[in-house]
Amino acid sequence: MQTNSDTPTFARKVSFDPNYLSEFEAKMFIEGPQTARRLTNFFVLLLLATVIATFGVLSASTATVIGAMIVAPLMGPIMATAAAVVMGSSRRALRSLGLVAAGVAAVILLSTLLTLIVPDVTISFTNNGEIASRITPGLYALLTALAAGAAGAYIMGRAEIADSMGGVAIAISLVPPLCVVGISLSQGEWGAAAGAMLLFLTNFLAILLAGGLVFVLAGLGRLAVTEAHARVRRRAFALIIVGTLLVAIPLTVTAYRAVKGQLDSHKATAVVQEWLAGTPDQVVAVNVNDRLVLVNVEGPVEPPSTQDLANQLADALDRAVVVNLRVIPARLDASSSTNVDGAGP
Repeated sequence: MQTNSDTPTFARKVSFDPNYLSEFEAKMFIEGPQTARRLTNFFVLLLLATVIATFGVLSASTATVIGAMIVAPLMGPIMATAAAVVMGSSRRALRSLGLVAAGVAAVILLSTLLTLIVPDVTISFTNNGEIASRITPGLYALLTALAAGAAGAYIMGRAEIADSMGGVAIAISLVPPLCVVGISLSQGEWGAAAGAMLLFLTNFLAILLAGGLVFVLAGLGRLAVTEAHARVRRRAFALIIVGTLLVAIPLTVTAYRAVKGQLDSHKATAVVQEWLAGTPDQVVAVNVNDRLVLVNVEGPVEPPSTQDLANQLADALDRAVVVNLRVIPARLDASSSTNVDGAGP
């Protein structure tokens, strides 16, 4: 009996407060007499966040990039799109979506222009972790974005915890991937630009899906009372779900390749260590790239036969391989001073 009586109470605690609706709409949707001022604030903050994020990414400064995430207001219109979909308001959804599109274009354009004034030699798509981590997104990115989108919707639906929104902005990456798109375009790195754009689309669709579901579960969807509103909501959610599933396909492929690559590297490393058993040589690095295996070995003696290693690796990896072996000679020289006090002869 206690459980039954507690259930409605819990439902009321997590449901959307009808008294908060007018304040919620005023906060979520840019409309009314303050539209011009709010749009100006949005683009000023967005462009400043773009400058911060672009140079933060180029300098590989994680702290700077996090600061840009907090400043950037791009999550606002995305969450507003999710709320408008749940409420069945196609007009508000299209306006919020249009603001997102304008913001995306502005960030990419400005980051591209900013990168043109930076020396090319300072830009690295392999050694810069802030760039490399955003051009090959995996399935974890989608899972993180879903959780962040749900958290954002829960926070936006409650006035008493609105101050926690900064944490969600840090958890989900919106402006930095777009800056990486601009950086990549300025360098002609089309593959990297596509990867960074995929990360943004992943975060964007995850916010719409998870945020929309949270709004529905909280009861905001009850405002869509007409059949027309309900039809808009159903169609919009169908498009969002399809888009999320389509994005999940390349993310899953990337995640599978990453996991398989790690497993292959562990297998290959174990084979190389066994191949060197009984010698003083040590494994420095083993990299597996499909059928090419790069092996770096350091030691004072010549290692065993490379052909034997190739055969062993082929058996372990279950495919024909080509081994590139690099042997780094190791020599230790020791010397002592000829005087006691170290002041020279």
